[in-house]
Amino acid sequence: MGESVISLHGIQKSYGKHKVLRGVDLEIPKGDIFGLIGRNGAGKTTIFKTILGLSDYEEGSIDIAGFDKDPDKGRGRIGFFVGSDFFDYLSGRENLEYYRQLKGIKDRNEVSRVLKIVGLDTARGSFKNYSMGMKQRLGIANALMGSPEILILDEPTNGLDPQGIADMRHLFQDLKKQFGMTIIISSHILGELQNTADRFGIVNNGIIERVVTQEDLKKSDNCVRITVDDRERARKVLEEAGIKVLGEEQEARSLEDYYFNLLGGEQNA
Repeated sequence: MGESVISLHGIQKSYGKHKVLRGVDLEIPKGDIFGLIGRNGAGKTTIFKTILGLSDYEEGSIDIAGFDKDPDKGRGRIGFFVGSDFFDYLSGRENLEYYRQLKGIKDRNEVSRVLKIVGLDTARGSFKNYSMGMKQRLGIANALMGSPEILILDEPTNGLDPQGIADMRHLFQDLKKQFGMTIIISSHILGELQNTADRFGIVNNGIIERVVTQEDLKKSDNCVRITVDDRERARKVLEEAGIKVLGEEQEARSLEDYYFNLLGGEQNA
């Protein structure tokens, strides 16, 4: 793992008597697409809020882009999409123009720039008439204004159809490739996240249970694929001598398999 752009050490957070984060330790490598996964209520959104400074924490420390003593300076390098908050009666362009001024971005071409990145530069009509995919894209365009080094996206594919989900995947990968962005995504769609992210933090009961890489998913302790010269005989007498093994490779596990094997539960999304 290379240089970390966000580091959380021993973060603890409570709402009243309910302990939400129980000592979160997390390193986000620079330039990675990092997936944060876990059950509802596991602490994913609270982790995002503590990183963004939207929620205080009782114990621990946060280092953002090297600003460990003053995380607020590092937060200026983050763009985030945690739910959309747009005016229904305005167009996408008009909504972003409002936020451009609110954020103090002086470049008047910034709105056109980010709309082109997300493929909404030719969109017409008011926000209320946008499809779900267009609304999600507009939220990401808003997060991209000001050219942040880090993107935090909470359920960006929520409610999208398969084509919309695939389009988002390509968008995230392009942002990483073209701009070197670090992107942190939470999602319940584990199969799609596996095709998008470089590594995954599994959140469980207020802690990071484990960080899993793509290489980890390629490993399997109890499943291999063996290529032999006689398939029918191998079915009957695989352990007997006389069958030439032509090749062997480890069968990769899905992120969904890894998640449920670690935490238990049913594979029902």
